[in-house]
Amino acid sequence: MPPVLASLLPLIIGSALVPVQIIMVILLLTSEKQGPLKAIAFVVGMTLVRLAQGLLFGLIFVGGSTDVSEGSGWIKSTLLAVLGILLLINAYKSFRKEPDPDAPPPKWLAMIEKASPLVALAMGAGLILLSAKLWVFTLGAISAIGAAQLGQPSSTIAFLLFVLLAESLLIIPILIRLLFPAKASALLGSFGDWLEAHNSQIVMVVSLVFGALFLYQGLTGLFA
Repeated sequence: MPPVLASLLPLIIGSALVPVQIIMVILLLTSEKQGPLKAIAFVVGMTLVRLAQGLLFGLIFVGGSTDVSEGSGWIKSTLLAVLGILLLINAYKSFRKEPDPDAPPPKWLAMIEKASPLVALAMGAGLILLSAKLWVFTLGAISAIGAAQLGQPSSTIAFLLFVLLAESLLIIPILIRLLFPAKASALLGSFGDWLEAHNSQIVMVVSLVFGALFLYQGLTGLFA
């Protein structure tokens, strides 16, 4: 596996396994009116914000100089350490059954059934903008790609791959709904119910595992 993919893999998995985004996509998909269209709009909203983050932080224009690489490596390690701490705090709060600070406002879930595709797009964008963990996942990926000194075209491809794989667990239910419309509603509804019932446990386990991993990687990079 190329070094940059090895660096991105934990960030991809961590981004993909945030339960609330999967729950929201399934609720949109199983809504009576324009379900698939609303779910696609939600994912498009997330994607647009992630692409804007990549552009804003200069990923598309990253060159291959040593100074950029060294700076990106320091930033990457700091972001990983911060993300690790955030995730470990999140794991503790989940263990104490405290509400997730990065969860969308309850009114979002209440309005999903009546939401238009445009509102769903805004929800997807808002989820990325309001979630500290998702911000740091993306910034960590940008720094990891910058530190790899891939050059502009390869850096762009690597970031687009990160975005695609980070949203893979959202795209798969949409494809299931489009390809198997007769069976998908019951299947996705059952899976969504299971996710909601076990959301706290999933968040706790994912946050604990990746929090420890990212904190170790961050501290190792800073003090190596």
